[in-house]
Amino acid sequence: MMRRITPLLWLMFSAGGTVAALLFPVHLFLTGLAFPLGWLDAPSYESLHRLLMHPVTRLYLFVLISLPLFHWAHRFRYTLYDGLQLKHLTELIAGESPLREALQEAPKT
Repeated sequence: MMRRITPLLWLMFSAGGTVAALLFPVHLFLTGLAFPLGWLDAPSYESLHRLLMHPVTRLYLFVLISLPLFHWAHRFRYTLYDGLQLKHLTELIAGESPLREALQEAPKT
């Protein structure tokens, strides 16, 4: 089972790094420099509200937040496991959960 989802996990890890490297700097520039310093006109409340009600914008924000968090979690786990040599905590970090055990023990139909 784990071998089948490993490529998906690596895909999410690399996508999170890409999002963090390419999209975060744009957002930081806009909200941290361009709008406060008056280089660009800040959007009005109504236009932001209309924009945030669109499903594609919500999907974009979900990706902008969740993928870099997955990237961080993956790096943190491997820092604990490989860097700090906490191999005895493997079960606690990413080991067998009760839900996973229950799913593996469930009879297949």
